[in-house]
Amino acid sequence: MVKFLRDTTIVFSREFTPELRQPLSLIFSMTQPLLFMFLFGWLLQGVSGYGASSGSSWQWFAPGILVMMGLFGPMAAGHSLLIELIGGATERMMVTPLSRTAMLIGRTMKESVILLVQATLIVALALPLGFRLYPAGALAGLALLVIFGIGLSGLSFALAIAAQPNGTLFWTVTQVLTYPLLLLSGVLLPIEHGPEWLRAIAKLNPIAYLVRAERALFAGKLADLSSLYGLIAACALAAVGLFLGTRTMRRGV
Repeated sequence: MVKFLRDTTIVFSREFTPELRQPLSLIFSMTQPLLFMFLFGWLLQGVSGYGASSGSSWQWFAPGILVMMGLFGPMAAGHSLLIELIGGATERMMVTPLSRTAMLIGRTMKESVILLVQATLIVALALPLGFRLYPAGALAGLALLVIFGIGLSGLSFALAIAAQPNGTLFWTVTQVLTYPLLLLSGVLLPIEHGPEWLRAIAKLNPIAYLVRAERALFAGKLADLSSLYGLIAACALAAVGLFLGTRTMRRGV
């Protein structure tokens, strides 16, 4: 256990140190969510059905933006691993005594920390716009977002390994899945307003349960049933992502 923790720390430090040297990269990677929040978010002001229960469209929209960021960032997390695989850097790490499981966990921890920092910044930027903060709900919502990010990062790393040697599979799968998952989650528009067939498809999207859970938690409704469903979906995704990612890493690259 001590060796595993040490190996995980080494991998985390190796992956996270470059981010500290280029802190502006954290802001640049938030460009798309910020554009959606500050441009699209204003269009929802005064529109019937948005934030009706909370009294603010920002209370409805901002948690969805957090999920959007949690989808875009972790889903693309495997890109850095893919670059190392193509360049041969990962092969050099594989001959070291480092635990292969620790290699995955360390990378996943790095993605989780970045996601947490970015989500905190989004919440801080939303406050002057009218977003109301419920501390307990916000902490629970951020924790749920991190669990979701862990699972998605694990799946992304597994996909990157499977996409060797040219990475075509990685980009094909991520590009094909990202926007359907986003649009069918209700991040930008409420699924409840859509036709019955669309609502039926959305029920199969785990991201939709996460979006509803985040909105409930950030509204201070910790006991809301949607929070439980979101937690189940996030934990299931985390379990599958870590299992597949660890299994793929152990089999070799």
